[in-house]
Amino acid sequence: MKGVVLFGHGSRDPLWRLPMEQVATRVRTQHPGVPVRCAFLELEQPDLGTAAADLVLAGAREIVIVPMFLGAGRHAREDLPELVRQLQALRPDIRFTLQKPVGEDGRVLDLLAKIALE
Repeated sequence: MKGVVLFGHGSRDPLWRLPMEQVATRVRTQHPGVPVRCAFLELEQPDLGTAAADLVLAGAREIVIVPMFLGAGRHAREDLPELVRQLQALRPDIRFTLQKPVGEDGRVLDLLAKIALE
């Protein structure tokens, strides 16, 4: 079974995480058999390891990590890949796949351009 982690930076402002939680809700609604969790680099919980462990307990043997960043800054280029390497070393029986940041997907860019022009 595949699980999904929506990964964000984190913030002290609790309203910051609402869009990520809404994406998670949409994933659950559209694909009820795919467990999804949100995880954060800092300032909020759960962290990536905790979210991944929860998905494994739910039966996931493949975990797709989706960086919810518009751009590929240092966290997306360096910090997150290192966290994934550490997870993979701890759990070689689980397949971890790190996607590109959502802001690098042409579909997201097209939608943002459409919104800007409305």
